Amino acid sequence: MARESDIFLNDFFVYCESKNLSRKTIKSYDQTLRLFFIYLENEHNITDVRNTKSTHVRQYIKHLKERGKYTVVGNEGSQQINFPDHRTDHGKQIGDTTIANYLRNIKVFFNFLKEEGEIREAPTKRIENIKPKRRKKPLLSKHDLQQVLRQFDITIFHEYRTYMQMRLILDTGLRAGECCALIPADIDFRTKSMLVRNPKNHMERYVYFSHKLSRELKRWMMYRDRFSDSDFLFPTIRGTQLDVRNFEKSIRKAGIKAGVEIHPHQLRNNFAKYYLLAGGDFASLSRILGHSSIEVTQQAYLDFTDEEVGRKYQRHSPLNHLDI
Repeated sequence: MARESDIFLNDFFVYCESKNLSRKTIKSYDQTLRLFFIYLENEHNITDVRNTKSTHVRQYIKHLKERGKYTVVGNEGSQQINFPDHRTDHGKQIGDTTIANYLRNIKVFFNFLKEEGEIREAPTKRIENIKPKRRKKPLLSKHDLQQVLRQFDITIFHEYRTYMQMRLILDTGLRAGECCALIPADIDFRTKSMLVRNPKNHMERYVYFSHKLSRELKRWMMYRDRFSDSDFLFPTIRGTQLDVRNFEKSIRKAGIKAGVEIHPHQLRNNFAKYYLLAGGDFASLSRILGHSSIEVTQQAYLDFTDEEVGRKYQRHSPLNHLDI
């Protein structure tokens, strides 16, 4: 990468850290911008990002739609660690949601350069945001969930741990990262609640768990204490905090064995849908999930199938509940 790009990128990351953005967000910016700079240099011989025009950004969007996944890497060193060419989706078409995220990140970067006085106008100013079509996320059936849970041998520490984490997310709607960061001191069995610290929006909140999970959590904690004195509720065997990626990998692996496509965020999504189908309201759901507003929750969980809407209707039909 050209030296000019490095300087601006470093300044941008200092700005991101001053805004207290999460590591995940900064990593997303890093990957997006490095790939974009590689494209500018290879395709347009641009080594100073200040020379970027709106046509270059539009051509890059077209380029993303034509090239396959993982065919370009921003960091050559990661290629020897992650082996992107070994992935099952290598070379497949990049989705609209991913391209929309790339464009959003590029816009943030150029808006930063404008605010810093490095450019007079952002080349992305007149480029409209991409609005990807929402794909309906499937609601896992009771049978699907049972099949995945049956893949875990709860006599083995790490499998019992993943089994309990999966049940906890289904019962509370926690994010995977929040689940891995839990500590026993933040659990109140009297009120059936747990305090979630430092989540995605940097605000603390309470989530609640059922009587059934309360009994299961107590059993897990007794079992855990026999093997570890870790500060974390779901530690590694060494007592350290469990890496989210390893947790996600364990869930996917169990799903493959059960013949069910599943990942932790899908469990959170299914919690929300089952909560609404059982009669829960968007206001309380929004607080439980830690969303910034009810509108955010509604946009995220309005993709019910006709069958799911029909089931909810039968549960709340006026005539079914009126003695007339």
